[in-house]
Amino acid sequence: MMEDPLVSTEWLAKHLNDPEIRPVDMRGYVKLQNDPERGTQRAEYTGAREEYEKAHIPGAVYVDWTRDIVDPEDPVPVQVAPPERFAELMSSLGIGDGTLVVAYDHKGDQFATRLWWALMYYGHDRVAVLDGGWNKWVSEGRPVTAAPPDVHPAAFTPHPRPGWRKTAGEVLAASESGSALILDARDREQYTGELRRGRRGGHIPGAKNLHSAALRDPENGTFRPVEELERLVRAAGVPGDRDHPLIAYCNGGVAATVDLFTLYRLGYRNLANYDGSWNEWGPREDLPAEE
Repeated sequence: MMEDPLVSTEWLAKHLNDPEIRPVDMRGYVKLQNDPERGTQRAEYTGAREEYEKAHIPGAVYVDWTRDIVDPEDPVPVQVAPPERFAELMSSLGIGDGTLVVAYDHKGDQFATRLWWALMYYGHDRVAVLDGGWNKWVSEGRPVTAAPPDVHPAAFTPHPRPGWRKTAGEVLAASESGSALILDARDREQYTGELRRGRRGGHIPGAKNLHSAALRDPENGTFRPVEELERLVRAAGVPGDRDHPLIAYCNGGVAATVDLFTLYRLGYRNLANYDGSWNEWGPREDLPAEE
């Protein structure tokens, strides 16, 4: 298990030829359309395979966060793939039980941390996120290529950790009992209900707001220094007790992983992602919401 799963571009450049390391390109988008008059927002989820095919970090394989690591049978969008499907993909990409995965997206943001969470959920601790991602790598003039990587199938064995993924029923129980702190990783407007996706706005009752974007430097996309992160999570209501149960959610269980990744780096281990998030909670009238 990596003590700090955040690695720098300098570190990756030095270890790029290590046969046990596999960079994974997670570039993609959540394209938003806002209607301020109605207070609504629409989101389109897309990958960026074309960008990968034009240029990527040498040795990197590509994973489309909207298709490759999701459960196509689940009616809730972009739910994590079941173990057999996930393991088959990892194996085909040359990611085995001993592989150190370094995930990156444009900024080292939510798609990279989504893969970090998915691998951790399936018991693969050898996973890191590239700080600053593709944008920082390119801005520093580091090597890129359009050539496909040399990949040999590997043995990936999933060992699911059920506690890392919560259902709507489990989140409702935590909301009603206060047994866990629930963190909403969306922006303030969605949290308060000023801006909504779908029929209902607002948040899960009792949830605190820790906007995932606030955890990174807006100038270069890198994560803020640990001292600042500690201050931000404390201001959001996260207790100092590293054993306190914490559940994060957003719209699709993706931005929530930025919160979880940050908390993990700060020493928290009792962490869970509500994978269904507002995409599931919002449309369900049987689940309570508050603004």
